[in-house]
Formats: sequence, structure tokens, C-alpha cells
Amino acid sequence: MKNIQRTAAFATLGILFSPLAMPAQDYAMLHQVTQSQHEVTQSQHDRAEREQTEKDHKNHTGAKVVGGTAAGGAVVGALAGGGKGALIGGAAGAGAGAVANKVRKDKAVKDREQRENPR
Repeated sequence: MKNIQRTAAFATLGILFSPLAMPAQDYAMLHQVTQSQHEVTQSQHDRAEREQTEKDHKNHTGAKVVGGTAAGGAVVGALAGGGKGALIGGAAGAGAGAVANKVRKDKAVKDREQRENPR
């Protein structure tokens, strides 16, 4: 019975964290845009990043993303390994959420830049 629970917990963990591979691919594709396709001055980039940061802080977006993934990781970890698993799963979830939040923010900044400087 214990092995079945552990197997189910790891399967659930795999299903939950498999979508986190996609933001890494999006991040790589985001930075493959060449300068000739999209020229943005440093001041335009700084303004877009500052505006996005203000919006994220106002709506607590980063905290929601990181907190949600940490809670999900803790639940899966608790199913897999009890209290210690919950601690490890929560830490892994928070790390994955921080990466996902960074990718989301970078994409939002690029979108703001493109809206300000359409080609």
C-alpha cells in the first residue's frame, strides 16, 4: 500500500511540474528575437520594465505565482513522503514558481515594448 501511494504521488508530481518545462522554452525563444526585428532603446526597455514591476507589485502577482507553486509542491511532497516530503516539495515548488514568474515577467516586458514601439 505504501509503494502504491508513493508511486501515485510521484506520478502526480510529474504531471504537476511538467508544464514548467514550457516556460523555459518560451524564455529561450523570447531572447532569440534579433535586434533588426525589434529595436528598442534602453530607456524604452527600462520604462516597460518599471511599469510591469509596478503592476506586478500592485496585484501581488509574483507572490501568487510563487506561493501557489510552493503550496502545490508541498501537497505533492506530503503525499510522497510525509512531513519531510512536504518541506522538500514546498521548496522545489517555490523554486519552480520563481523561475516561472521571471519568465512571465520578461515576456510581459517584451509585450509592453512591442506595444510602445510597433513594427
